[in-house]
Amino acid sequence: MHSALIMIPAYNESIMIGNVINSIPKKIKGIAKLDILVVDDGSIDRTYDIAKSKGIKVLKHVINRGLGGALATAFEFAKLQKYDFMVTFDADGQHDSRDINKILRPLVDREADVVIGSRMLFANSMPFLRKVINRISNIITYVLFNVWSTDSQSGLRGFSLFALRKIRIRTQRMEVSSEIFKEISRNRLQMKEVPTHSIYTNYSLTKGQRISNAPNVFWKLLLNRFT
Repeated sequence: MHSALIMIPAYNESIMIGNVINSIPKKIKGIAKLDILVVDDGSIDRTYDIAKSKGIKVLKHVINRGLGGALATAFEFAKLQKYDFMVTFDADGQHDSRDINKILRPLVDREADVVIGSRMLFANSMPFLRKVINRISNIITYVLFNVWSTDSQSGLRGFSLFALRKIRIRTQRMEVSSEIFKEISRNRLQMKEVPTHSIYTNYSLTKGQRISNAPNVFWKLLLNRFT
């Protein structure tokens, strides 16, 4: 039987973090040990206190480092604790927790080292601007790292322990989502996409990547491409 860590990166998510933690399934077939880790990325609201009150594992950054920094912390924790698998799950309520099983299944069955939950493979009502940002990001990721994904910016991903040990996270902020594909290519990891459902609310739409930030992300990724 296997162990899995559900990792939730969170920055000022006191509105949703409690509900998101409560939504995580208590048991998943084939997983004997299922833990939840919240990485509080320097929040100044009650995110940390609410997460701690749920009796789960919580790590807190003294300052806000960004999504890449939060993922890097979780990668190190998962490797040190030798979890067989780790799943990343956003804190804004956008993901459907029932999809966690979809992410874990190819890992448990050894069909993939990395699993991407793709919103684009599921009939959904993704807002037009989000589709534009997603498409641009997919193209940039492919041009720079030669890995095609239908949803390179998905926050719902799964990693085997083998992948966790191979992937090196060097970027600190949102560009980490594309950097992961660089590492998939560099380490020749087996990747699989599965269709996942998204829940769009006024709150969740205030989070995530913005088109105004695209030039900055592209520049950082370009520098990362040659280092």
